[in-house]
Amino acid sequence: MRQRKTNKTWHAPLFDTLTRLHAANPVSFHVPGHKYGQSVMAHDGVPLQALQALTNVMNIDVTELSMTDDLHAPSGVIDEAQRLAAASFGAEQTFFLVGGSTAGNLAMLLAVCEPDDLMIVQRNAHKSVLNGLKLAGARAVFLMPERDAANGLDVVPSLALVEQALQRYPEAKAVFLTNPSYYGLHARLEPYADLVHRYGKMLLVDEAHGAHYGLHPAFPQSAVRAGADAVVQSTHKTLQALTMGAMLHLQGERIPRQAVAEALRMIQSSSPSYPILASLDITRAMIDMHGPGMFERGLAAAAVFRAWMQEQGGYRIAASTADGVRVDPLRIALCDAAGKRTGFELQKRLEAHGCYAELADSSYVVLLFGMAATFEDVDRLKHALLAILDDANDNANETLVPIDEAAQHSTARSRISEPVRFNRHGAHSCRGTGTERILLEEAEGRYAAEAVIPYPPGIPLLYEGERISADVIAIIERLVADGARCQGAADSAMRTIAVIAEA
Repeated sequence: MRQRKTNKTWHAPLFDTLTRLHAANPVSFHVPGHKYGQSVMAHDGVPLQALQALTNVMNIDVTELSMTDDLHAPSGVIDEAQRLAAASFGAEQTFFLVGGSTAGNLAMLLAVCEPDDLMIVQRNAHKSVLNGLKLAGARAVFLMPERDAANGLDVVPSLALVEQALQRYPEAKAVFLTNPSYYGLHARLEPYADLVHRYGKMLLVDEAHGAHYGLHPAFPQSAVRAGADAVVQSTHKTLQALTMGAMLHLQGERIPRQAVAEALRMIQSSSPSYPILASLDITRAMIDMHGPGMFERGLAAAAVFRAWMQEQGGYRIAASTADGVRVDPLRIALCDAAGKRTGFELQKRLEAHGCYAELADSSYVVLLFGMAATFEDVDRLKHALLAILDDANDNANETLVPIDEAAQHSTARSRISEPVRFNRHGAHSCRGTGTERILLEEAEGRYAAEAVIPYPPGIPLLYEGERISADVIAIIERLVADGARCQGAADSAMRTIAVIAEA
């Protein structure tokens, strides 16, 4: 992969404008009410650290003034900042998001779908995709992801399955994929873009965990460079932006750009956070200044840890042997090699040693190194993992059965689902019936009236309006037993589930 050129010159038009404005000592007769932090005054009992933390951010927290532009109708410094971001990430047009990738996913679906339109969607999509389908009143056909046999983790559905769905449902408006996965597995998307475009459809990609892709030779190619029509990235997840800072990249003539802009005006605040916007501008400027060199420290730290893990034993790191699948070098999914500790248990024990992981499930704990990881961080992590292995009071369980064994040995769930209808009032309103709550163990064959979303990572295991299969029941029961929290369902213990009442 060719290294990106850098201009070595600092240029962040939005951030620079905000700092010049503050340096001019303006008198504020406008919102926000803190008046550049002037309202945050010292009071007895208020820690100085709290005051300093607030005022540092408030210095650039303003509203739409003549020089600060308007996110929803940009024509000045925000417009320039977005154009610079598009050039840096290889898009034709880029929108700054202050509501995370969630806002981008919602906007893509609202822009593309009219009520009752059909989408082809990767099953293990983020819950924001489910909400976008609800808001759009669309229908969706869900595709089972492909299982990477080397680690038991999922990647995007196979190319053959996507083509089969396109042939079976020619009325579909677009294909929606999630790549990379929360676990850092990335599939080459160029063949998918070529296939989807050959059928005259749009390819939409949730690349929330791949904002850094394409910015260093060690990273996989970004979905934008692969030819997707619309791509959302969580800039805050793996780059320097503040939490909720994200970008939506567009290219080509298929995606309705004006409809995307209108959708963003509906779902994003009319008073967007200027600190978040400035952090997106700063991130892009740092990429242009430093290029691939910005990631060397984190890559070196992650490489040292991987090498140590191979020598140490006791744990296993997820790798991939599948054709076209790569693992993000800055994201490490590890599990107990003996299979006696769940990922949830490893996560709790790591936290006891001051090491906080990104997520855990019944098998893996996921560690996000990022660009800022240091060798000192790696040393602390090593000591914590060794202490867990050496714990004399360790009463680890017997060898655990992999969480997805039931799914692997069941054919109850089709690789391509029946169309599922969504609206804001729930699946039961589509069918003109009510709901009832029954024992989960008795729900096989019924249609769910609520979603089941283990969190993290926020990927729906069961959608409203979807038929409940035996393998899904087994997976839910196992996840809850292992300590997972499920959103969407009223009964958090998942002893019962809401289903559509039978006529």
